This record gives sequence, C-alpha cells and structure tokens, in this order.
Amino acid sequence: MTSRYLLALAATAVATTTGFAQNAALTERIAKLSQQQEAKVVAWRRDIHEHPELGNQETRTAALVAEHLRKLGLEVQTGVARTGVVALLKGGKPGPVVALRADMDGLPVTESNGLPFASKAHAQYNGQEVGVMHACGHDTHVAMLLGAAEVLVQMRQDLAGTVKFIFQPAEEGSLPGQEGGARLMVKEGVLQNPKVDAIFGLHIQAQTEVGKLSYRPGGEMASSDVFTIKVKGKSAHGAYPWLAVDPVVTAAQVIMGLQTIVSRQAQLTEDAVVLTVGMVHGGVRNNIIPEQVELTGTIRCLNQEMQQKVWAAVRRTATNIAESAGATAEVDIVNYAPITYNDPRLTEQMVPSLSRAAGPANVSVQKAVTGAEDFAFYQEKVPGVFVFVGGMPKGKNPADTAPHHTAGFFVDESGLTLGVRTLVTLATDYLAAAKK
Repeated sequence: MTSRYLLALAATAVATTTGFAQNAALTERIAKLSQQQEAKVVAWRRDIHEHPELGNQETRTAALVAEHLRKLGLEVQTGVARTGVVALLKGGKPGPVVALRADMDGLPVTESNGLPFASKAHAQYNGQEVGVMHACGHDTHVAMLLGAAEVLVQMRQDLAGTVKFIFQPAEEGSLPGQEGGARLMVKEGVLQNPKVDAIFGLHIQAQTEVGKLSYRPGGEMASSDVFTIKVKGKSAHGAYPWLAVDPVVTAAQVIMGLQTIVSRQAQLTEDAVVLTVGMVHGGVRNNIIPEQVELTGTIRCLNQEMQQKVWAAVRRTATNIAESAGATAEVDIVNYAPITYNDPRLTEQMVPSLSRAAGPANVSVQKAVTGAEDFAFYQEKVPGVFVFVGGMPKGKNPADTAPHHTAGFFVDESGLTLGVRTLVTLATDYLAAAKK
C-alpha cells in the first residue's frame, strides 16, 4: 500500500471519528429504519431469485419494482433502455440530485445450490435452451435498493435534494444484435431530467464476509472488451490437407500466439491484463477441413494505455500468424464496458459514510479486480463510487465458496440490511454535504 493511501486512510480515520460524534442520531435512525425493512428485503430477494430473467427480458422484475415504487408515491418511469425503471424522490428541501443504481438481470446458468427458492426458469440464449439464474447477486441488488427507497421515503422531509433510483437491465450484456445496459440507459438520458450530480452503486461479494464493505479509489474493476477473430483459409478433404489452407491449425497457432501478449508483451508490474479465448467455432464434419474458424474471447485491462496496446497486439498477432500460413484473419474488437473508475475525490468524501454504515473496522481498501461492470458508463459522465458488500457467511473460507457466475453461487441474506443502510447513508450524507 502506498504512503499516499496510508495518509488518506489516516485522514479518513480522523474524519470518521468526528463524523460518528456528529451524526450519531442520524446513524441510529438509518440503522433502525433499515433493520425494519429486513423481512421485506429478504422476501423481495427470494421472489426475484426464483424468477430470474435474462438481459433486456426483465419484464416481471421491472413490473414488481415499478409497482412498489408507485406505492411509495414516487414519480416512476418504465421502459427505459427497454425494461429499465427509474423513479424520483424529491426531498423536502432543495438541493442536488444523487442517483442510486441496481441491476436486474440474471445469467444463463442452471442453479444447483438446493435453495428452497432456487430458480427453475429456462430461456433461449444463443440458440440454446438454458437454465436462468441470479448467479451474480443482481436479485440482492434490486432488493437492497427497494429497501433503501422505503427508508428514504420515510426521511423525505429531511432530504435537501432529490434521489434518483435507477433499476437497470442487461448489466451482463444483451442478446446478440441488441443494445442495452448502462450504455443505453445513459444514451436515453437517465442521468438527465433532472441532471445527476453523483451516483453510487453496490455489488454483493460472495467471497467477502457479511458485515464488510470494500472499495478502491481510481480503477477498481477492469475494462471488458469482446474480440472476434475470423481465420479464413481454403477448404479441402481431410484426407488431402495439402490441398487446403487449414484454418483449424492456423487458429490453434493464433490462440497460442495470443498468450504471449500477456506473458511477454504486457508490463504486468504496472497493471493486470487478461486475455481469454472463450469460444472456438469451425467445421461441420470430421473429414472436411473447413474454410473458416472463428475465435471469440475477452480482454481485461485496468488502464486505457495498456488497453490500446493489447488491442494493437491482438490485431498484429492474429493477422501475421494467419499470413504466415497463407490464410487471412479478420479481427474485430468491441468495448463492452470501460474501466470502473471510482472518482478519487468523491471516494475520499464518502469513506466516512461507509464507516458509519458498517463500522470503521469493517471497511477496507481492496485490490483491483479483473471482473468488469457497466456501472462504468455512468462514471464516465458523472462522479461515481462503486462499493462491494459482503455476502459470505461468517467464518467461512472464501476458497470454499462458489464463485460468481457459477451454478452453486450463494448469498448469506443476513448481509442485505447493511446494503440498505449503506445506500441510504451514502445518499443522505452526499446531499447533506452538498447543502453545506
């Protein structure tokens, strides 16, 4: 940890002590109101978990969210970025606008954790019949934000400003050929009318103990790029390979060549880089050399300069290896999500709020991760902070817990109230500070 971080943490500790003394009554009130929502939050989470929906298909979830927000008396807009829901809570006093965001979509994963409310849902994805599951905790995000809305409505008269609740579809991506997620939300003006001054988001973390919060100033999560490489050769009978320009062998060489981008060309002492080939498609029969093989994969980077270098290296490696075999390679790279970048100044301002919500001993600075989040699109437009909330049972070894995006993914629901408390504290503290 750098001396700069240590100094920042020391300053935060002083500010936190002062903040606790000044805000004890508010802290107690938020904790009490949040705890009162626990049963509702758990019930919402289980309902949504049992009925997951893929990106841009979250019609049931969106209807549940919109119905509840209307019952709270909020101004509700539906159909944003296809299935998104946005609601406004205007406080009793004028002030800035703070946004709180939750994502709603599930994943094409068949659940296997044996929960009584486990998903039995199925859907079509990439031409296949798949199980659908909340294998990344978006069901908990929706439930926690609904709980936060309940609490903030009860605090309406004391709020100096406006809270905008954003329930976003398709964080995990849209179906092929569809646009969606935070990128489309921003394009359709979710950060305008009224203009958002700051945005906060949470993500449940199955490998972090309940009661804990973690964050990182600056680059917290990696950018995510999707690359497709079409290796084109010449088809022939498998018995006469000399008559072909074999794209299968060439594609295999390209795959191996791509590995040297990380191992030999990326300065890993600066930042992490990940390059993974996740799909290989080619051929229809064992004794026919096909004309084309398609490779698809992901690139993860933690700074933009390195990202551009990796893009150039992928193009250079694929095209030159293909050319050496007498084949060609068409390379297409699309950015799915930018780097999730926590505004350093806003992060420093809000760390005392995190400490008030969880207790100073339960808040830590984490290492950057190579997972990605399209929350980054909001952060490109307005200052934002993204925080991780513990969802692992106390005393459990993180190595023994199922990772995100897997069939055994599990969340300890006792950690959800902290998520509610954190969202409410971030919103109220930001509005109060802006008023000053």
